Amino acid sequence: MRWRAAAGGTAAAVSAGWSLTNTGAVATGLSRAYGVPLGVVGLFTTALLLTHASTQIPGGRLCDRFGARNVAVAGLAVTAVASVTALAWREAAFAIGMRVVTGVGTGLTFVAGSDYVRASLESAFALGFFGACSIGGGGLALALIPQWGSWQAPFVTAAIIAGVGAVVLAAAPRSPGRPPRGLVAPILSDRRLFPLAAMHAASFGLSIVVGNWVVTLLERDGGLSDRLAGAAGALTLLLAIGTRLLGGHAYSHATVLRASFLVGGAGTALLTIASPPALVFVAAALVGLAAGMPFVASFTGAARIHPDAPGAAVGLVNMTAAVTILVATPLVGLSFSLPGTGRIGFAVIAVLWALAALAVPHRALTTAEATA
Repeated sequence: MRWRAAAGGTAAAVSAGWSLTNTGAVATGLSRAYGVPLGVVGLFTTALLLTHASTQIPGGRLCDRFGARNVAVAGLAVTAVASVTALAWREAAFAIGMRVVTGVGTGLTFVAGSDYVRASLESAFALGFFGACSIGGGGLALALIPQWGSWQAPFVTAAIIAGVGAVVLAAAPRSPGRPPRGLVAPILSDRRLFPLAAMHAASFGLSIVVGNWVVTLLERDGGLSDRLAGAAGALTLLLAIGTRLLGGHAYSHATVLRASFLVGGAGTALLTIASPPALVFVAAALVGLAAGMPFVASFTGAARIHPDAPGAAVGLVNMTAAVTILVATPLVGLSFSLPGTGRIGFAVIAVLWALAALAVPHRALTTAEATA
């Protein structure tokens, strides 16, 4: 039973992560195919994040009420249908509309998948594995989609992965429904969640923004080929697989968590140099390693603070990261039209990532404190 639950959670994680970066992986190609500037291609991700972010707390409430597995299966189905429909017409406005719908699917899938794994497997390692698969899915999209290269690749692959994921998760054990206790307002106003939200917004949110534009930065400023830039860009997410798995052991070590934010900022700053290739790969590796460490601490801490509504609490934390991606992705895209062709945007991200070290609590949040 546990392996079926783990397989279902993995399917949800990979699908949600893949759709966050799949269009950014071939941003230049989509710009040519649709006949629009890069800033408009950035809206493909912005549109998805708009609904992805807005469904986090409602999705968490649905999990608390109807069971996380059912919500996650519904999310995967929405992602698959919207991605297939996006292939019907090569028009930017239509694709953006379908990405809005896809965001509903990914939003439900992520918050429900993480809640399903947390409740079904009840271990920090399992939650870290879910996070690793999620960010790994985004990294794989950056590495594999440029190899295909066509404008259909982001949508075809997203539909296949979501469809397969829905089948796998539907065969997994059910998760018990938990009637919600209380209102959304206490979740939104609980200041204990704010540092955790800031940590996740920096480590996950900014890493996804970097992942969406790093290939373009390396192609334009570093002169790297599509494949080499894709390989380097994939490291910004793939290496977070390992650190998300280890992150459960870092929750009580504030120094380790703070260091991860400083490393993420340093790696992003190095990417602005964009050459030589050896330095690019080192910088991308630093970003990837830093991106995963705070994941378990952010989600576990949120669930402990609100054991009566863990889905909604985790939804708030993840919503903050989603809003970060929503706002920052098009802004970084616009920075490619400024002097430095993207370097200014990456420099701002570097500063913000490093400053997030200030959000790490001075000491670990104990169960007693969380439930007080």
